[in-house]
Amino acid sequence: MPLQSDGSVYHLNLHPDEIANNIILVGDPCRVAVVSAKFDVIEVKKQNREMITHTGLYKNKRVSVLSTGMGTDNLDIVINELDALVNIDLQKRTCKETQTSLNLIRLGTCGGLQVDVDIDTCIASAYSLGMDGLLHYYQHDAIVSEEDIVSTFITQTAWHPNLPRPYVIAASSKLLEQVAFDIQKGITLTASGFYGPQCRMLRLPLGITDFTEKLQNISWKGLQITNMEMETSALYGLSKLLGHNALTICVVVANRPKKLFSKKYHFAMDKLIDVALERI
Repeated sequence: MPLQSDGSVYHLNLHPDEIANNIILVGDPCRVAVVSAKFDVIEVKKQNREMITHTGLYKNKRVSVLSTGMGTDNLDIVINELDALVNIDLQKRTCKETQTSLNLIRLGTCGGLQVDVDIDTCIASAYSLGMDGLLHYYQHDAIVSEEDIVSTFITQTAWHPNLPRPYVIAASSKLLEQVAFDIQKGITLTASGFYGPQCRMLRLPLGITDFTEKLQNISWKGLQITNMEMETSALYGLSKLLGHNALTICVVVANRPKKLFSKKYHFAMDKLIDVALERI
């Protein structure tokens, strides 16, 4: 496990006392300051590359906000290093006897996949269906038990065998009830990229055609596949393996079937930040 010369974790550039147990994750580094501007006090400001962390107090609650950048590969770094900060003795490089559970809430943006998923609304990811393959690098059989929806997804989308096998992970029921009790729920697809993996064609032809159309009729446990983004499967999978609580809530910035894009999603994001800070 590499560390910085001052003993901080390698990528986040943080020491254990510089994070709270309640952490808001955002993709956009600029959004960190938007969140921390609502703090009563900011105690810590640290940065390494696109990963910026502010820790402070909000109504007597200690909260951190951290930017992850884009993609499940970045989440692999962020979640493992956050866990190391609370559950590994960094000097001895040994696991602590008592494990700490973090509350991790991702506030992001997404594309809506159903006609009735309006732009500027929020979707709480009750489940994430990962198309990225990241979790397959870890022993994960104990937490992946939703093979019926995976099989349905593979069949109805004509999933190519050369692509990673999808997997489904549930959100933290605790955070879903505590933070998103009045927010629309759905199944969120996590893609490994923005263009081809999300079926956007510029100059390169796509390997999968009519993908978003094939999603319209897939439902499971009363939930539709509502939206698509690039981080939640890694957040949910790694958090569950490591014993942390995780939840994603995204503002819908585009409706893919209607080809609509929001011009004012920042207002919806600001309201979502207020909700998360009040309820975390």
